[in-house]
Amino acid sequence: MTQLPLPQELLTRRIAFLGAGNMATAIINGLLRAGLAKDRVTATARRLEKVKELQDTHGIRVGMDNAAAAKEAEVVVLSVKPQALDKVLVEIAPSIDRSKLIISVAAGVPIAAIERRLGAGARIVRSMPNTPCLVGLGATALSAGEHATKEDLALATAMFDSVGLTTVVDEYLLDAVTGLSGSGPAYIFLIIEALSDAGVKVGLSRHQALKLAAQTVLGSARLLLETNQHPGHLKDQVTSPGGTAIAGLHTLEAGGLRTTLIDAVEAATKRARELGEAFLDKK
Repeated sequence: MTQLPLPQELLTRRIAFLGAGNMATAIINGLLRAGLAKDRVTATARRLEKVKELQDTHGIRVGMDNAAAAKEAEVVVLSVKPQALDKVLVEIAPSIDRSKLIISVAAGVPIAAIERRLGAGARIVRSMPNTPCLVGLGATALSAGEHATKEDLALATAMFDSVGLTTVVDEYLLDAVTGLSGSGPAYIFLIIEALSDAGVKVGLSRHQALKLAAQTVLGSARLLLETNQHPGHLKDQVTSPGGTAIAGLHTLEAGGLRTTLIDAVEAATKRARELGEAFLDKK
């Protein structure tokens, strides 16, 4: 995937990441690769060793004071875990005004809940990325809050474009995004593991089977994205009359793979909705 250059509007902003887990690190890496200056990025963490690791590895500004980092920044990225978000929002609320763009990476936390803690008028963009952002192949959905501008959404889009593919949806659809692409890597890893097991069963070594299974998934996904052809059409290109692929597909359909995957996305979507409602109900 070709990485797009960052727009000038993003290159000149001071960005603070509150929380320095895998997702924040992935986004920081993407931004630096795309040309953002290191001195434009600040990241905070609760543990001193994590702060030092970030500074040594990336050369960015670091700290342990969320309020101070938020006050200095023009873009504040909420990249802590959802269960820690309440505490962080209380810490930074006095430092937030309408001049700042807030981008949330906290899974399942509604925009309304963040705005309620930061004050009416906060410019918020909520995101739902996934773990392949760590290798620059993420899938991220964005939704803009009531007070976020078109420029805010464009800025957030540019940020996540640095680590993969980005799309914009209405907020009510973010639970569905969580069920599909947010949780989806877990489904795909399970499929890769199962294909690897099958390869071992029919005589391949574990190393060979795992490499072939993973590359098959990667190549198939890239083929679909780059040709923009319907998956059914690409499937038909693999299957020949009386051949091996159609025999395998018959077994998958008989085993209910299609229905099982649909049910999995639906169950994960339902759970994401429940978690969001629970957060919104907090006083």
